[in-house]
Amino acid sequence: MRRPIQVTGWILGLVLLTAQLMAAGPTVEVGLDRVAAGEDLGLRGKRLGLVVHAASVAADGRHAIDVFERAQLDVVRLLTPEHGLRSRAAAGEQVASGRDPVSGLPVVSLYDDHQKPTPQDLQGLDILVFDLQGAGVRFYTYVSTLILCLEAAGETGVDLVVLDRPNPLGGERIEGPVAAPRDIVPASFVNLAPGPLVHGLTMGEMARYVNSTLAKPARLKVVAMKGWRRNMTWVDTGLTWVPPSPNLRSPSAALAYPGVGLLEATNVSEGRGTKTPFLVLGAPWLDPSKIWVSVAGFSLEPTHFTPTASSAAPRPKYLDERCRGLTVRITDAAAAEPFRLGVNLLMTLQNLPGFEWRQDGAALTRMVGTPKLIDALRGGRTAEQILAADRQDHEVWRRERKPALLY
Repeated sequence: MRRPIQVTGWILGLVLLTAQLMAAGPTVEVGLDRVAAGEDLGLRGKRLGLVVHAASVAADGRHAIDVFERAQLDVVRLLTPEHGLRSRAAAGEQVASGRDPVSGLPVVSLYDDHQKPTPQDLQGLDILVFDLQGAGVRFYTYVSTLILCLEAAGETGVDLVVLDRPNPLGGERIEGPVAAPRDIVPASFVNLAPGPLVHGLTMGEMARYVNSTLAKPARLKVVAMKGWRRNMTWVDTGLTWVPPSPNLRSPSAALAYPGVGLLEATNVSEGRGTKTPFLVLGAPWLDPSKIWVSVAGFSLEPTHFTPTASSAAPRPKYLDERCRGLTVRITDAAAAEPFRLGVNLLMTLQNLPGFEWRQDGAALTRMVGTPKLIDALRGGRTAEQILAADRQDHEVWRRERKPALLY
């Protein structure tokens, strides 16, 4: 007869500690959790508009609409960013305003040709509550939606409350160039945010920074998180990842996105139309053995894939064509520098037969907000030279952003 397994005291203690930590739930409480907990945040008795999407959830999984209903707060209107209320619309897909069939509330789409709330959108509201999960990079449009909501609130006199959420890249990672003056690169929905491309601010902190620069600042309140620290990436928070857009499906994808996302400005697939967008890249003409890229925090492995059409990517690059390329894996989230990865990939790819820049490089300039990157790549600068050119701006940004920091 087999003897029962003996569990030593320290192993049993470790098991019990792990169980206790798992039972304790997330390390971080987001701003919405404070609403769910019934804190007096000045919302009761006010007519509220909510700027929300699929990732606007509390730690227990309830959506913001349900949290506000349970708290008996008076929500009269929903406003939604790119990808819509359920975050299912593909990138660039128009999302119509209308009525939410679940809550019955009217929905205003803040996308396409209606990106900034109008006075009519805010009419009858006392407070506009903003609760979107950002990606920590300028070309992810939710930060632009935040800025336009700030402007609209300041112009109309409606209060703005931001329920803060983690920056999935952390609060210390700062990478990439600052945007060029508007006479060089006109303002667009992917380049409104100040600071470097990877800015290291939460949405609440970005709101505080931008609001301080407005000619008509909003009456702004940020409901801060509890337990979040600047060195945290998403996995450190203990929070469940809810995709804020159809193709940003995991914390790993979010970490790779500021680099692999730059491939959208080329004829190389960034993985749309696959199960792991932004964690694979390739093209039918690409030979992965020709790509020698080594960046701390990432590993690249040869792969192949065939993009297919879906609601998340109706027309991906190389639809139904077999692509050869690379899988991107995160080996050290704390050490990863996604923009460095993107620069190294672009440097290598631009020299391969079959490579093309979209719009002859204008697409990259629009994404990063400056022609510096495309000019440096075409001018034969090394990756270190490209990255070093931005470091002085990073130090200036760290000083400028200090008054806006909450954590």
